[in-house]
Amino acid sequence: MEIKGEKRPRVLVVTSTFPRWKDDPEPAFVFELSRRLAKSSDMTVISPRSPGSKKSEMMAGIRVIRFPYFFKRLENLATHGGGILNRLRTNPLNYILVPFFLFGLILTLFRLLRKERFDLIHTHWIIPQGLSVVLVRSLLRDKTPVICTSHGGDLFALRGRMLHWLKKRIINSCDALTVVSNAMRNTVLDMGVASEKVRVISMGVDLANFYTQDSGIERSNNELLFVGRLVEKKGLNVLLNAMPQVIQAHPDACLTIAGAGPMEGRLKIIVREKNLTNKIAFLGMRPQSELPLLYRRAAIAVFPFIVAENGDQEGLGLVVVEAMGCGCPVIASDLPAIHDTIVHGKNGLMVPPGSPEMLASAITTLLSDAELRLQLSREARNSVVDKFDWEQVAYKYSKLYKKLLVSR
Repeated sequence: MEIKGEKRPRVLVVTSTFPRWKDDPEPAFVFELSRRLAKSSDMTVISPRSPGSKKSEMMAGIRVIRFPYFFKRLENLATHGGGILNRLRTNPLNYILVPFFLFGLILTLFRLLRKERFDLIHTHWIIPQGLSVVLVRSLLRDKTPVICTSHGGDLFALRGRMLHWLKKRIINSCDALTVVSNAMRNTVLDMGVASEKVRVISMGVDLANFYTQDSGIERSNNELLFVGRLVEKKGLNVLLNAMPQVIQAHPDACLTIAGAGPMEGRLKIIVREKNLTNKIAFLGMRPQSELPLLYRRAAIAVFPFIVAENGDQEGLGLVVVEAMGCGCPVIASDLPAIHDTIVHGKNGLMVPPGSPEMLASAITTLLSDAELRLQLSREARNSVVDKFDWEQVAYKYSKLYKKLLVSR
């Protein structure tokens, strides 16, 4: 991506989700994208400090700066609970941290951009990261090109006339907006944003080396698998309410849950009330290194996504891609973003969101049909490998970076 023999471009990435240390189970998609782009650019990442993290370090060739915003032991607004929005919803006391978070981010950005020159800024999430970048760039009269990436929650969940106006203002202040699914692009266009500003570039999955099939691992005939944060929009309560019907038809069926989050206590109550304790295993948040084995051995991976009360919903659902990359048959809710990955009846099954009865029916049908599971397994990987592998995603972003750098 170097231009006409010039030095490597300097890119500043601003995010609230980034590994706090090596093998951190927190989502690593911003890290994975950044480390691939670091092959051709000098990458600096600004993310929030957390208990146990370093304030600054080099991580896989990426310079990481973590900004302080409160007493260190309480700096967990963006972690340990499914992201900022879910932390706020779970405990309203977390709203106390919001102004400190914004001030810490803005102050760090202001100091860094006043001291150092960057060729491009890539901010993840419209609010608060995009807002902070736009404010600081305006204060400094900085003309550095800005790409903003929206991942879903910032677009769907932050509703209301003022927030709608603010999001549109931020987007229009950026040079490009990327979204992770076509459903999100349609939502942005409905806001009145010019189509030429919006591009669909998903986050990626390592389908070449990590999330792969393994013929040496025998796939179960009865184990269901759920992977994801235990937050409302993931819809795990729907799956738990479907399990009695599934077990009635398939008494040997069981469910493995890999994930953690603020709803864990309530979900375990549902399990006890339905006398499912011996059928359902909560593994907690698992490191990425353990997930391929779970996908390779499960009979079916189930993703019962719903639209949360605050409007939040999946922007894409990379866990679906992970499962499909491992050749695991998948069942997911029929939400707009899922259409980018699943073609119903060809490489997976989709069911109406929020219906335990319909979900149970789909699960029991698939558990009863080994041939259909094999068919879906074969098609699953083929349908995602060329579209969602990290190298393809990084290439698309490198082209966008180059376009903005050249135009500058």
